[in-house]
Amino acid sequence: MLPERHPVVLCADDYGLSPGVSRGILDLARKGRISATGSMTNIPAFREAAAPLRELAGTVGLGLHLTLTAGAPLGAMPRLTPDGRLPPLGRILALSLSGRLHAAEIRPEIERQIDAFAAAMGRLPDFVDGHQHVHVLPGVRSSLLAALAARGWRGWLRDPGDRPAAILARPQARKAAVVAGLGLRLAAATRRAGFATNRGFSGFSDFAEGDGFADAFERSFRALGPAPVVMCHPGEIDEGLRALDPVVASRPRELAYLGSDRFAAFLEREGLRLVPGPAT
Repeated sequence: MLPERHPVVLCADDYGLSPGVSRGILDLARKGRISATGSMTNIPAFREAAAPLRELAGTVGLGLHLTLTAGAPLGAMPRLTPDGRLPPLGRILALSLSGRLHAAEIRPEIERQIDAFAAAMGRLPDFVDGHQHVHVLPGVRSSLLAALAARGWRGWLRDPGDRPAAILARPQARKAAVVAGLGLRLAAATRRAGFATNRGFSGFSDFAEGDGFADAFERSFRALGPAPVVMCHPGEIDEGLRALDPVVASRPRELAYLGSDRFAAFLEREGLRLVPGPAT
């Protein structure tokens, strides 16, 4: 009898960010090289990209990549976006950690993005996470949990934390530790709300140019938790991507690696099985 393979969710972030990013993610999903993707429903490019993604429902985890730091909101947010553009991460962090995010603006925008996903996909998301992990922030997570509960949602929320020893065993440990610290209360709050989370998270990158991505990414699979998620950011470069996100040059390298024979051999050698959602 063959040994049981360790299930892991390999989630491509940023679906809908640009046509090139969406094409790359779709290609990997159809080949079975990723097992989940989160959609940015506030970005105009998502609308056209939604139809081919619907075809993968049931075989790939389809999630909402809640976005408060890129593009424009789907409705008026005069306090947070007086110019109609969502602010950079540093601004959201400062407002969140000082208690100055206004639930009266944050929750309606969360609801708009959830409802945009449901309208485009014909169903609520299988999971929810956040662009630049904004879903874990004080002033965001409580509004998100309330909005999901009000819709009778039964999916899972991505917890970007992990055990300290596991974080230290992988690349970008400092970044991972900071994000884990910001999300310390997320798992407990999610459980109280009656939702599931993954157990184990990795895939942090420095997004640097160069040829070291494959080696670093494979180290992201060290010390996996019992129900882990590994994130990735593949895609093709286009003008839509350049206009909205600083992570550009590394995306084609991720795309090429994830579609390669080397990655297939790595999964086989390590006894890993890609699944659309964590065991709950």
